[in-house]
Amino acid sequence: MKLLMPQLDFLDRQDVRGDDDVKAQVRALLTTLYPRNDLIERRREVRYPYPCLIHMTPVAEDGFTPTGESVVVVGRHLSEHGLGFYHQHPLPHRRMIASLEIGKGRWFGFIIDLNWCRFTEDGWYESGGRLLQAVNSPMERKS
Repeated sequence: MKLLMPQLDFLDRQDVRGDDDVKAQVRALLTTLYPRNDLIERRREVRYPYPCLIHMTPVAEDGFTPTGESVVVVGRHLSEHGLGFYHQHPLPHRRMIASLEIGKGRWFGFIIDLNWCRFTEDGWYESGGRLLQAVNSPMERKS
């Protein structure tokens, strides 16, 4: 005797069609964010998305000693020698310590030379610069 498999019909056809619409729209969004094209990349290094919070601390005249309050920014891209990020207010310092959390209160710190900034249409700033040197993060002391 062969038993029939029960038909579970939790979703009606409209819900399935709605799910397909959601998938299609998400794919379209991802295609605009990550286009597949044959343009030649002008950068020498591979950039990796880095959508994490970063603490930026100004440094003193010596270029290494942390001074002042840290500002939290939102990471955009990270490469072996550079970092790009978004922030809401202008940053008055060219050299800062970028502190990236690696988990459980542990941090990597880098001296960064901020060498570009632009204002976005959405009222945020986008900035970036070259990572010059690994240093102790001032956030280690605060944890």
